[in-house]
Amino acid sequence: MTITYEQALGLCRSDPEAAARLICELAAKVEAQQLQIDLLLRKVAELERKVAQLSKNSTNSSKPPSSDITRPAPQQRQQGKRKIGAQPGHPRHERPAFPEADIQSFHDYRLDACPECGNAEVAFLDGPPRAQQQMEIEKVVVFKEEHRSYPVWCERCRKVHYHPFPEAVVKEGLFKERLTALVTYMKAVDHASFSTIRKFVRDVLGETVSRGYLRKVVAKASAALDAPYAELLDRLPLEQALNVDETGHKDNGGKFWTWVFRAELYVLFKIDKTRGSKVLLDVLGEEFNGVLGCDYFSAYHKYMTDFSITVQFCIAHLIRDIKFLTGLPDAETRAYGTRLKREAFNMAKRFRENGKAYFEFITTPGIGPTNNLAEQAVRFVVIDRRITQGTRSEKGRETCERLWTVVGTCAMQGRSAFEFILAAVRAYFRGEPAPSLLPALG
Repeated sequence: MTITYEQALGLCRSDPEAAARLICELAAKVEAQQLQIDLLLRKVAELERKVAQLSKNSTNSSKPPSSDITRPAPQQRQQGKRKIGAQPGHPRHERPAFPEADIQSFHDYRLDACPECGNAEVAFLDGPPRAQQQMEIEKVVVFKEEHRSYPVWCERCRKVHYHPFPEAVVKEGLFKERLTALVTYMKAVDHASFSTIRKFVRDVLGETVSRGYLRKVVAKASAALDAPYAELLDRLPLEQALNVDETGHKDNGGKFWTWVFRAELYVLFKIDKTRGSKVLLDVLGEEFNGVLGCDYFSAYHKYMTDFSITVQFCIAHLIRDIKFLTGLPDAETRAYGTRLKREAFNMAKRFRENGKAYFEFITTPGIGPTNNLAEQAVRFVVIDRRITQGTRSEKGRETCERLWTVVGTCAMQGRSAFEFILAAVRAYFRGEPAPSLLPALG
């Protein structure tokens, strides 16, 4: 019910008690409505906070690109008459020809008459021929051999004896060195599952093996890479500049972490149960004298504080964090204002306490302003994790550490991961020293 000013004034003069009751009733309704409004404002603030949190992605926070739920919409190309393919002025890319020494057979073609007029009196020139090169795999791609040890009888000990097989033959088993390296390459570089490799062996090589045997094959390659991996692990504390990052790893349902340490000439992966600074302490030690490029994660901050380590915090992460702040909605509620103030305070505190650690790259050769190098190296692991679903044992984790280290390092150095795995496997089977992943020592 609504009343006019004159009616309200008349009620107050004629019946003050009734006017007082009406005022109290209206005040109670206003208070109840205000409580409802406050509740709705709190809900709005909470929803805005959640929306802001969900809006975090790789472009405005420290989250990796792999965590993005949706990708930014691709930019629309300008409308025009541009054709698909190479554009005018674009340099032409051609495959280099095979060296003549690598060609097993040649097929020569010569005209015996002019193709236009039929004249048979054609003269052969001394110029180079046109060439069309081809390559093919042999129909029988597997070379099979058998080692035989014949029995002898000893009258003295009354026993049958056999000549022992060579140690390399025993170590190799069914798959020799090249086939062992091929299976390992498919597992490490191609992210192939054991089921996929088993199908390849069956359909292409014409043989049937179990997934369990393929695991043993890869385990042999992992053992062959123990020495190259240990060499890099020992070298890490001596580096003058390192970039470090970490990402999740699944092992038999458990949560582990894959750490990546990227130096100038190599990269090393280590899988550990913890994401804390203990890993940095175990790998680099207390007296690491180089510069550590990393993000602002607490483990790196603690390692820096506890042991006075020189750190270059990633400026790209800082820019993304600031970008996230600038993208927050302008909420007038106290709750959201408090959150915004806290975020800004944390950013100011970060600069006040560790501002120097964002600009070490200016005076330190070999370290960059961002941690992009480590993030690029860890993307390979993220892809592998999504395809293979992780590992199932400590041996599996060790195998991943070694294979990822080889693949990442060979990619950095422009070397063939297959050839390195093959060289390591060959040395392992023959009891020879393993090759080195360090170019100066390889």
